[in-house]
Amino acid sequence: MPAHNLAELTWTEVEALPRGRAVAILPVGALEAHGPHLPLSTDVVIAEAMAGAAAGRLAERGFEVLVLPALPFTAAPFAAEFPGTVSARAETVTALVAEVGRSVRAWGVPLLAIANSHLDPAHLDALHAAAAELRLTGLRVAFPDLTRRDWATRLTAEFKSGACHAGRFEGSIVLAARPELVREETRRALPPNPISLSQAISDGRRTFAEAGGPRAYFGDPAAASAEEGRATIATLATLLEEAVRAELGDLPRPRPERSDRQGAGG
Repeated sequence: MPAHNLAELTWTEVEALPRGRAVAILPVGALEAHGPHLPLSTDVVIAEAMAGAAAGRLAERGFEVLVLPALPFTAAPFAAEFPGTVSARAETVTALVAEVGRSVRAWGVPLLAIANSHLDPAHLDALHAAAAELRLTGLRVAFPDLTRRDWATRLTAEFKSGACHAGRFEGSIVLAARPELVREETRRALPPNPISLSQAISDGRRTFAEAGGPRAYFGDPAAASAEEGRATIATLATLLEEAVRAELGDLPRPRPERSDRQGAGG
């Protein structure tokens, strides 16, 4: 079965789609500071790459896949002090994602998958709240939270270190997916910032500057590569595919605990 970009279809084409193994994928990101070398849309670029690659995998397994337009505005309080960042209230994000899910359910699509790499705690809490609300309506929701240990341990060493906002992890993905958006000369000249953002969050820091990222990056941007980015996109796609299949009973469902968060890039 094929994968479709929802926005490019007509309503009659959506109406005619088989519903039995249909999946809608919502890429979610943020418009926020990602150092002086990556675009504000970095999280959206990553979410779209994850969604597109996962859609292809799911289609090969016989799913009818609808990829929705990306949601670029969400809670981003850690980056709010930087020009260009747009931060919405968490409750606004919950309400919007829930409304999208209710529309998906109204079309007869039984499952919504959320492709996300923006890891601000307020944003993640908003997505989990939306997922819980939607499950009460009967819609299945697949949402692999990359900060949960079951998912995070399958990603790169930098990601697991927590020093991964606009560093090697994210820079590699953007180099693979949208290289024209990377300010290469600036990226190559940036020194590593090994401070763990996840540890800073645990310590009560509330902004990138407070956490030790006055230029809005953590990790090693100069070490990024398109090759690593392509491998990471493939891993992210696998995680989303597995989350969908687990939700439908094709695979065992992981059981990460709410307190079991690791990493905090995005």
